[in-house]
Amino acid sequence: MINDPARGSVTFDMRGETVLVTGAGTGIGREIALAFARCGADVVFHHSSSSAGALSGVAEAEALGVRAVALRADLSNLDEVASLATDAAAALGKVDILVNNSGITYNAPFLRMEADRFQKLYDVNVRAGFFLTQALVPAMIERRDGAILNLTSVHGLQGAAEHAAYAGTKGAIIAQTRALGIELAYQGVRVNAIAPGWIDVENHALAVPDYDAATTALTAARQIPVGRIGKSADIAQLALFLCSEAASFITGQCFVADGGTTALMSLFPDFRSPSSARFGERYMGNSAAQYRMANQAAQMAFDRK
Repeated sequence: MINDPARGSVTFDMRGETVLVTGAGTGIGREIALAFARCGADVVFHHSSSSAGALSGVAEAEALGVRAVALRADLSNLDEVASLATDAAAALGKVDILVNNSGITYNAPFLRMEADRFQKLYDVNVRAGFFLTQALVPAMIERRDGAILNLTSVHGLQGAAEHAAYAGTKGAIIAQTRALGIELAYQGVRVNAIAPGWIDVENHALAVPDYDAATTALTAARQIPVGRIGKSADIAQLALFLCSEAASFITGQCFVADGGTTALMSLFPDFRSPSSARFGERYMGNSAAQYRMANQAAQMAFDRK
């Protein structure tokens, strides 16, 4: 593990590792794949439709002196999922690390969700990763060395209107991660997950009508406790750690990277203002008055900002 001030990040020595990242043509997946390449790993950039992003990622990786290849597969088709596993192992000789990042988001009112779209969500978000993992794990078990990283979402942990089907897929990924992490642990394979919060990726901008970057940044600064929207690099850094030897004692876990969003109690959304409530004050004796004065001073200081 090496601190790299020039990039403002911590890097890991991944030389000799081979990595398959699904959905690596755009957004979080592409940044994760490049992060591994920067650390010396050979990388397969999978894509289903974003060939330009995957190919440019390969070019960037190769410029770093590592082997890289782009492979296309429709993850809603199990035959293509199986071929992706075979082709990735053939391209790099083996796959040590699998990052199941690929997924699709679709929102619709519950009463208008159609069966074919519901099925497509589960085929791509849940089934594909399950069977791609199943295809690659036997070789990892044989080497007694491997890491699986599943990308889920805060939607698997909290509720949002019109996301019942999508959230179901993300909850399923968390449950699978936990169970598979236990099943494979003694065989030398670790399984973990990351649940990103609001991350600034191009697909989000395309999905939101009249998207404006400045307005989005201001909204995020107000709503997210750390005061900013997340970046793909935030997730990539955590991915590197979880797939590295530094995390060799960690398996079956889901790590939330959301700037504090899910930690914030929704009943108390105004987390920056001092509270005016006086819970338990009558039990505290003389200290209550001191507390009240200190709280009033804090409120005055806040108001002056």
